[in-house]
Amino acid sequence: MHSKRLHPAFAAAAVAKCLRAVLAAVAMVAFASPIAAHAQWASGADVSWVDQEESSGYKFYNSSGTQTDPFVLLKNLGVNAVRLRVWVNPSGGWCDGADVLYKAKRAIAQGQRVMIDFHYSDSWADPGQQTIPAAWTDHSLSALETDVYQHTYSILNYLKSNGVTVTWVQVGNEINSGLLWPTGSTSSFANVAALTNQGYAATKAVFPSAQVIIHLANAYDNADFRWFFDNFKAAGGKWDITGMSHYPTTANWSTLNAEAGTNMNDMASRYSKPVMIVEVGMDYSQPTTAKSMISDIISRNKAVPSSRGLGVFYWEPEAYPNWQGYTMGALDSTGKFTAAMSPF
Repeated sequence: MHSKRLHPAFAAAAVAKCLRAVLAAVAMVAFASPIAAHAQWASGADVSWVDQEESSGYKFYNSSGTQTDPFVLLKNLGVNAVRLRVWVNPSGGWCDGADVLYKAKRAIAQGQRVMIDFHYSDSWADPGQQTIPAAWTDHSLSALETDVYQHTYSILNYLKSNGVTVTWVQVGNEINSGLLWPTGSTSSFANVAALTNQGYAATKAVFPSAQVIIHLANAYDNADFRWFFDNFKAAGGKWDITGMSHYPTTANWSTLNAEAGTNMNDMASRYSKPVMIVEVGMDYSQPTTAKSMISDIISRNKAVPSSRGLGVFYWEPEAYPNWQGYTMGALDSTGKFTAAMSPF
């Protein structure tokens, strides 16, 4: 066997090839690490109001005062995911299927991933109101299960047919006290599970890899989360991610953030499922404090063991001050995003 000296050009090429192989191996190791896992961490924003504001004449501006598409502004601020609510038969059409598609396509055009938040109501659903859609009034549990499946499937399939891939789906919004009252109240976790499981099944039928979120308010309240999810799990409830809302005040945010961090860690460990803050916000007039609060809750989510912290979504950062009475957006009166969004 004869040894050969490589021509310098071939030697350089061989070295380059080896270097590429080493770099590829390093990249693969990095991708498997917790740090790399956070590369796909969701820096999110719920922007469900955005086109309704635009239709009312509101505009959005970059820091230099140039009018800019709000989805582009958010992308430039690091927002890589949006959350969009769906109502069944909403007044005026806002947040129906067509409206959601319009916003989802704008997000997709910016490379942002999409979360769909099913309220299973004609309007707002939260711990204090889970009003059954008018079209579903007086339906039996069995009929409501069919309603939930068909509505979920129909909206998701409509989005898919129009080129939108959905990454996450919430089946119910802040369902601490259940959904579709009175049938789906937490007086019967069997009913809660039966209804949300239909949303789960419909989601997987359209987007098999989409992750289904069960979402509760008050991220700081570990006792309530344990009570709900212990009962929900025992009733056969299915979910992939535990979702939380978090709205501390300027006075108590440090305490509530610490409690939310403890709760996130406990939920991830107790049920072996990842956690997300799917809503967070603070008064627009306190952007510096909001920045500190959000930076801290982001750090706490990313620190959940085993890389089970998947993201944080600011709720309606594009809401102008006092838009529909809401004061916890992250926009100033000139239409520019405040420092509250800088942690993203």
